[in-house]
Amino acid sequence: MADLKRNMIEIVTDVKQGELVTEKYLTPLFIPLEKVYEAVDLLEYIEMYAGTAEGERDCIKRMLTFVVDVYGNQFTEEQLYNGLHAPEALTDLQKQVMFIARGFQDDDKKKQVEQMTK
Repeated sequence: MADLKRNMIEIVTDVKQGELVTEKYLTPLFIPLEKVYEAVDLLEYIEMYAGTAEGERDCIKRMLTFVVDVYGNQFTEEQLYNGLHAPEALTDLQKQVMFIARGFQDDDKKKQVEQMTK
């Protein structure tokens, strides 16, 4: 059980002289099965309520809360909200939820996690 699957997220913390300053965070070594149920419920909620402006905002808020919780409060919702690049933010949040719900992780994320855990 020592080789447990992990994920990571990169958050922009600043822009200095036209360069992004980022922080990378790993999920905790162990994530309880309870989080799978929460992720599945969240995905169902997103499917039901996304599509209206109010629904979209609520879905984003719920995903932010979930991701911060999964990462063990290593960062705040505000840091996550302000540190994701807008055009990719929803996709990034959804990928985080999918990682918990189904263990899905793209090859780029796998490589980044491997580099961070060496």
